[in-house]
Amino acid sequence: MSATPGERLAAHLEVSEAPRAGVGRVVAAWSVHLFTASGAVVAFLAWRAISAGRFGDAFRWLTVAMAIDCIDGTLARAVAVKRVLPWFDGTKLDDIIDYITYVMLPVVLLYEAHLLPHGNGGLACAAAMLLASAYGFCRTDAKTADHYFRGFPSYWNVFAFYAFALPLSRGATALWIAALTLLVFAPLKFLYPSRAPYFRGLSIGLGAVWGVLMIAAIWMAPASPPALVWASLLYPAYYAGMSLWLQATGRA
Repeated sequence: MSATPGERLAAHLEVSEAPRAGVGRVVAAWSVHLFTASGAVVAFLAWRAISAGRFGDAFRWLTVAMAIDCIDGTLARAVAVKRVLPWFDGTKLDDIIDYITYVMLPVVLLYEAHLLPHGNGGLACAAAMLLASAYGFCRTDAKTADHYFRGFPSYWNVFAFYAFALPLSRGATALWIAALTLLVFAPLKFLYPSRAPYFRGLSIGLGAVWGVLMIAAIWMAPASPPALVWASLLYPAYYAGMSLWLQATGRA
């Protein structure tokens, strides 16, 4: 439901009465939003690579998009973009681009690389990922107040790379998709590594090692060494195990 005229007037007066930020802060805030928005351009470049069958290049562009997503939140908090530009919703911008790069393009890549089951089975897998993640992205409590993700946080770009690099059979890929899709709806909390209340340093440190392994594996795709890809799976195993352990012990 849209805001009433009175609510819009109150919001306008609230913004008008807020202290005006200096030019430097405004430029910095817009620069952060532009940095976030650049993920859309990167997504377009990934789509071009997928359409040309250059799946290794597509994963490299998706890695750039993921790097932007990992950095822009820290920059936004440092610049206090919500206070400097209260009328511009950077969170909505971030969610739009994340849905494209974490969900839509990985689904297209899985389909175009023939990693999904043939025929209606492949369409069902694609629909499951797209619809479940649309639900997940629209939950107001998708990120909890104590800094966890609620349900599987739609890391389909990571899943797509493992399905591509190992490679998984179409049947195994479909089973993993079914399991992860169900986890989107599960009342479970998953680590938000950069803001985790427990083991943040360990999670970030291991995540950095995982990032280096993944960059190396993606850089060499589609000829990624299987040993490197398998070694990189240790961090997703830690991520899932730690998330479940924190919840089982009442810490999450």
